[in-house]
Amino acid sequence: MPALGVPGWVAVPVAILLLDLAIYLQHRVFHHVPALWRLHRMHHADPELDATTGLRFHPIEILLSLGIKVAIVVALGAPPVAVLAFEVLLNATSLFNHADIRIPPRLDVWLRRLVVTPDMHRTHHSEVRAETDSCFGFCLPWWDHLFGTYRAAPAAGLDGAVIGVPGWRAVREQRLDRLLLHPLAADPPK
Repeated sequence: MPALGVPGWVAVPVAILLLDLAIYLQHRVFHHVPALWRLHRMHHADPELDATTGLRFHPIEILLSLGIKVAIVVALGAPPVAVLAFEVLLNATSLFNHADIRIPPRLDVWLRRLVVTPDMHRTHHSEVRAETDSCFGFCLPWWDHLFGTYRAAPAAGLDGAVIGVPGWRAVREQRLDRLLLHPLAADPPK
C-alpha cells in the first residue's frame, strides 16, 4: 500500500479487511489439508465450547499462522496500527464467538450480519464434518456468505449439536500431552 501511495485512512481499514480475509482462507486450508487438519483438530477436539476454546491451538499451528500473517502484513505494507487493531479484534472475537453464551435470537440474527456470533460459530464446532467445514469466519461473517460456507445452524439445532471430534472426547484425550500429539494421530482413537 505504501508503494501505491494509499493514504492511512484507507490503508488501515483495507488492511484489517484483507487480514481478516486471509485468516478466513487460512482457516479453510487448515480444514482441507490433512496434515494441517491434524494440527487444527486440537482446537476442534474440545468437547465443551467456551471462551477457552478460542485460545486452544497447537503451538505449531500458532507458529504457522504467525508466519502467514507476517507474510501478508509485509506484502500489504500494512500500517502498524492496522496490524495491532486486527490482532486485538481477532483475539477478542475469537473469545467472543467461542464463548458459552446465548444471545437472544432476534438480536443474534441482526448481530451476525456484522460479527461472527457464538451461535453462528457453534455450527463450525459440530462433530458433523459438513458443519465443521462451514462458518470459518472469526471476525467478519461476510466471507462465509461470499464464498458459500455459511450455515445458519447445525442440522440438529443449537442445543442438539454434538460439539467436538468423534473419538477425542474422552477425558484422557483432553490431557495436554495427548493434545500436543494430535498431529501424529491420523485417526481418532477408538
